[in-house]
Amino acid sequence: MVQDRVAEPIRVNARKTDAFDIFNFKHYVGPNPYLETGALVFDFTLTEFTQPLPVEDYVAVISDRYPNLGNQTYDSHAHLFARTLSEVGKLQMDLHLDRWGIKPYPDFTRISLQSLHERTTRAIVYFVWDWFEAITRDKEITFEEQISSLQKRFRQSVYGGPTVYTLLRTAFHKGIPTFYLWDEGLTQYGYGKKQVRGVATTFDCDSHVDSDFTTRKDDCKAFLRTLGFPVPKGDIVVTEKEALAVAREIGYPVAVKPVVGHKGIGVTAEVRDEYELESAFDRALKAIPENESTRIIVEKSIIGADFRLLCVNGRFVAATERRPAWVIGDGDSTIEELIREENRKPGRWDTPTSAMSKIQCDEAMEQYLHQQRLSLDSILEKDRKVYLRKVANLSSGGVSIDATRAIHPDNIILVQDIAQHFQLVCLGIDVIARNLNESWKSGDFAILEINAAPGILMHLNPAIGESVGVPSHILETFYKSGTDARIPIITFNNISVHDLQETIDHILLQYPDWTIGAVCRQGVFVNRSEKILNKDYNANLLTLLRNPKLDLLIAEYEGDILEKDGMFYYGSNMVVLDNPTETEMILTRDVFEDSTVVIRKGDKVSIRRKGLIEEYSLGEDEPFTRVYLKEIGTVL
Repeated sequence: MVQDRVAEPIRVNARKTDAFDIFNFKHYVGPNPYLETGALVFDFTLTEFTQPLPVEDYVAVISDRYPNLGNQTYDSHAHLFARTLSEVGKLQMDLHLDRWGIKPYPDFTRISLQSLHERTTRAIVYFVWDWFEAITRDKEITFEEQISSLQKRFRQSVYGGPTVYTLLRTAFHKGIPTFYLWDEGLTQYGYGKKQVRGVATTFDCDSHVDSDFTTRKDDCKAFLRTLGFPVPKGDIVVTEKEALAVAREIGYPVAVKPVVGHKGIGVTAEVRDEYELESAFDRALKAIPENESTRIIVEKSIIGADFRLLCVNGRFVAATERRPAWVIGDGDSTIEELIREENRKPGRWDTPTSAMSKIQCDEAMEQYLHQQRLSLDSILEKDRKVYLRKVANLSSGGVSIDATRAIHPDNIILVQDIAQHFQLVCLGIDVIARNLNESWKSGDFAILEINAAPGILMHLNPAIGESVGVPSHILETFYKSGTDARIPIITFNNISVHDLQETIDHILLQYPDWTIGAVCRQGVFVNRSEKILNKDYNANLLTLLRNPKLDLLIAEYEGDILEKDGMFYYGSNMVVLDNPTETEMILTRDVFEDSTVVIRKGDKVSIRRKGLIEEYSLGEDEPFTRVYLKEIGTVL
């Protein structure tokens, strides 16, 4: 039973009207005494200024929002509070943050909650606290508004982008260590010489020359034409006059887009006359970044559907059809009202994991409605379907439809042939085709452009159709399993500089070409070379594991560091404990199945290796180093 009640009223952050109080916040970026993951840890208690309701009354209200919480029993208010936090912490986005814990003390309960982004997690705790207090006073809260605000906060974090988050979540489930390099603005997967660094779907092994080439749409288009691939006719222009001349030469309808651009910004398809061309040119002009020259593509519009074909490591993995947003009339509502209603649907919550963005109303939409003799004020008859724009831009509310299984083998060969000309892990190829299950050789097929940093959410979570596990395809390019992403790690709770250097020398005798990183309270070393010791202990671990030459890590984590900072990494191949404290014993929690654990208590030594335990006493004057140096060979 978790004890919530205290002998005397406690109030740190609580108001005099509050039944509960929370205080002593601590955020850990990695494993800590409370959870094996990053966590926000804080204390929870009853204030006794206001009597709380029975636990069952809170469950009755909370289970209206989260029915699965109504089927469980709770030992205390703290237990329910922690469980509610874990559920709310998923932010209705199916975030993978589902680990939590409670630890009772005489005057409070310590709650730990798995965390990825401290500011978001802390805001979640305060929101749930407000919810509990509102239930106590029989008050309502603006639940949807608060959840939306929390989603926005997470989305604005470095982890909140849909591509970054899905890769991070997949790495977590695969056991691939992943962390963010704040100074570099990069995500690192793996440790030491096993590492890969990148931003979203671009990685350090990508050719920067090839990546830059894909942004030069005119040169890239000429290259594809040289290879014999189908690309639409067109030219690059810098003035509206030149654009009109090219359009007359190749014939309307045409497509107009900036040479440098992304996400369909400034793109206008099916421009049918000079009047529309003027507007399309102006739209493309406004989309060009200030530091880029005025260069705009005018090319023949191809009739058909818009598809994104994705290759990973030169292989085709997914196809998605992208359709412009649409509304269906009900006989009473205006188009603007139908859009507003459509944007309220859960699928358009516009979160890092939602299938669709909200429909955006802009000049391009109003112009396209005008071409259909409609406006935002038009009332559509019942069941009439109206597309809202020409371009199937997902960021403006377009709809993604999985087409992976429908693609013709010739089209797979085509996109793989293109991808294999580029040293890029991920390549998105945008095409227009009447039907993807017909060969490109039959005509009515054109390559519009290729993208070196393609988004992947449209494939992972299409609005219509089956999910394709693109993040797994990407990470499996580098690692078949989480083990492949790791270098050996030996963790001590207590080791001197002398013993650390002796350990390094012992290993280098066996592996003279290795680069060994080591850190203890007194110093940081790469082999025998001493480096600058950072006051932030875990910063030393990050620096070592960031080293792309590192073959092995040796680290000391004593109890006060574990309590204060937690660990930077998860998982040790060998743990050596010399008269450990209760806190230091958590180092044996985060080990792999085939790891070796050596523990000395007084003159007694126990060695656990592959499920077997050996115990004996140290001989008189026998150094402890002799024991663990002998065992190191079993884990390398």
